[in-house]
Amino acid sequence: MPRLALRFSTQTLLLQLGVVLLVVLLSGSVHAWLVYGRIGAEAENQALTLARTVASDPVIRAQVQAISNEPGTPPPGVLATGPIQAAAEAARSRTGALFVVVTDETGLRLAHPDLVRLGERVSTDPSDALSGKEVTTRNTGTLGPSAGAKVPVFAPGSVATVVGEVSVGYSMESLGQSLAEDIVPIALTAAGSLIAGVLASFLLRRRLQRLTLGLEPEEISTLVHDQVAVLQGVDDGVIGISADGRITVFNAAARRLLGIPQASDTPGSPTAAGSDWSGADLAGTDWTGTDWENAAVPAQLKALTQPSAHDAEAVEIVAGGRVLVANARKALHRKEDLGWVVMLRDRTELQQLTRQLDAVGTMSAALRAQRHEFANQLHTIAGFLSIGQHGQAKDYLARISATGPLKFPVQQAELLQDPYLQAFVGAKSVEADERGVALRIGPETLVREHVTEPQDVTTVLGNLIDNAVNAAVAGSSTQRWVELELLDEPGPDGGTLHIVVADSGDGLGGVEPERVFVEGFTTAEPAESGIAKAGGQGLGLALVRQLARRRGGDVRVLDPGSPGGPGAVFMATMPGVTGSPGDAPPAGPSGAAEPSGAAEPSAAAERKEGHQ
Repeated sequence: MPRLALRFSTQTLLLQLGVVLLVVLLSGSVHAWLVYGRIGAEAENQALTLARTVASDPVIRAQVQAISNEPGTPPPGVLATGPIQAAAEAARSRTGALFVVVTDETGLRLAHPDLVRLGERVSTDPSDALSGKEVTTRNTGTLGPSAGAKVPVFAPGSVATVVGEVSVGYSMESLGQSLAEDIVPIALTAAGSLIAGVLASFLLRRRLQRLTLGLEPEEISTLVHDQVAVLQGVDDGVIGISADGRITVFNAAARRLLGIPQASDTPGSPTAAGSDWSGADLAGTDWTGTDWENAAVPAQLKALTQPSAHDAEAVEIVAGGRVLVANARKALHRKEDLGWVVMLRDRTELQQLTRQLDAVGTMSAALRAQRHEFANQLHTIAGFLSIGQHGQAKDYLARISATGPLKFPVQQAELLQDPYLQAFVGAKSVEADERGVALRIGPETLVREHVTEPQDVTTVLGNLIDNAVNAAVAGSSTQRWVELELLDEPGPDGGTLHIVVADSGDGLGGVEPERVFVEGFTTAEPAESGIAKAGGQGLGLALVRQLARRRGGDVRVLDPGSPGGPGAVFMATMPGVTGSPGDAPPAGPSGAAEPSGAAEPSAAAERKEGHQ
């Protein structure tokens, strides 16, 4: 059977308990050893003091000298009843010593607790004391292990003549009893330390489990590898915000989609092109740990993570010259709130294809009308020929050659020499005419070159015309019109196209001109939250401005208009979008500077005063 593996938190707990127990035992043992050594040293000092007292007793000195001067040693019976034995036993009984032994100059016992041992040589070496030295000892004698001292006994009136020694000892068992009395506080302290260590280990284990969400180290390592692989391998932007409002994840795709330059980018690099980031921002692009509320991201993203926001709600925003679809979801692990995950998806290409499809649809409708009109004209010519009116047919063909097979409801279309612009503006005029709005081209219009970037031109021009038509329809003026002026300016890297669009609407109505370029702003359907829903409302002007600025141009309001008309006047400058018929489209943004005021079309802004 496979062995059951312990969880990492359990292993950590057991390791901590083992360390705490080892430290407590080691500390307690060292403390006990130090206490034992201190008690033994105190016993030795006490024995030395008692031995000195006994050795300095005049009676002991005189009696020991008297016995030492005799040719032999008195028998044990005489020594047992002699004054030396009596003095030694009195000192032992008074101090609680294990023994008080007195010897002559040869080491024979003159006093001993065991009377049988009298007259015998001592069991321990007396040479140090008999040579005049005081020593402390720990050894085992006939009465058991002891801690004691040996001092010499000098002859009366002499400090040099040694006539014997006094040996005093305290039992090691009594030292153990003293240690047992002193070890109780040590044991209590060790037990308290062990309990505190165990409690701290359990608290640390719980905190570790909470911080790791109950995951094992191998699982955490796998998650980190998976996170790096997923976050760096997907094209969608991912932003993670913790429950306390800190950014925890900000992958490279999110930086790219939001137009945030990498640390290695420079203000003039392709990554930084078209964005509003300066070189000073580059040092702070690693936002991990940054407060989400203070991060330099669009306000619509922050609104998605508000407590009142719906979990699955998606919005469209314009950032870094791209149309993005963003949504935020709550991140939960079991019942724990981990914060928010914001997802960003690039919809720029889809938005551009949608605009292009709208333009194709508009031109298709115009072509169907043209086909119908052309068929009618062919029937007319056939009728003339069938009745023999050849001159009438010739004149009719001449008029068709001069005006084209279909006359669009737009004035002065011949000022647009580019066939693409003629067809597109003509198709837009058909749409406007169906809504009761007259689309006209201003007399200052002059486009001599051909459009080399039709997709960008369609996006900008189509948005401006559509907005103007909507404003004219919603305006209070009885005469509904939209006036368009276009002027191209040749350049070495492609010509610059200037577009001015005016209308008969009621203007911006007191709204700040710059506010209309904020993504999400719309007058068609006011939103309480100010967030553009995922349907495109409020993105047109923001998108065309981003597109124009990415090419080095701009879109701005020349005149906010006034109630009752005429309405607002918008101007777009698009460098690098025109050229000779054989020119290839420019490789990228030309970065051409905005033209001077002398080249700026302003006739529409001036003439609109005449319609008041």
